Amino acid sequence: MFRVGITGGMGCGKSTVARLLESRGFLRIDSDAIVRERVLRDAPVKAALAARWGSGVLDSKGEIDRGTVAERIFNSDEERRWLEDLVHPRVFAAWEEAFASAPNERWAVEVPLLFERGLEKGFDFTVCVALSPEQQLARLEERGIPRALAGRRISKQLPLAQKIDRSDFVLWNEGSPEFLEAQVDRMVRGLAAA
Repeated sequence: MFRVGITGGMGCGKSTVARLLESRGFLRIDSDAIVRERVLRDAPVKAALAARWGSGVLDSKGEIDRGTVAERIFNSDEERRWLEDLVHPRVFAAWEEAFASAPNERWAVEVPLLFERGLEKGFDFTVCVALSPEQQLARLEERGIPRALAGRRISKQLPLAQKIDRSDFVLWNEGSPEFLEAQVDRMVRGLAAA
């Protein structure tokens, strides 16, 4: 078994690369999906958010309003750190549960804050999916994130250049889908030989 940690900036293509690895036999963990579908639906987490930020953080169905949460955490480093300290241990526990369920498999784990949180030691290899700042902002705008908000969110992460420097593999995601697939295939061959 080995674990590959996939990072990169917002909108750079981490999920695309993770899906490509999944189609090549890796088991995939989407950390953002764990947060959305599991952690933020957990009653103690909802209670903690409501206690800290008021009932306005919950929508009419009693679920976390992620837009309200994003506004709070991307406008306050203190609030962002508080939320990370609440959420991340639960995400890491979900990873460990998954790893234990298939201990001999190859894992591809999407980890947006891989280096920011010092998590690289838990992975055998690290991959950074990268593209130019202009392309990154354009892709986020295509997803409906206003440029100013996208810029604020990006500024809360380690600069992409530092992620590139610290990664074992870098995949450049500005070409065609076939170009990205060819890079993934080359990387998989390298991993098999390692």
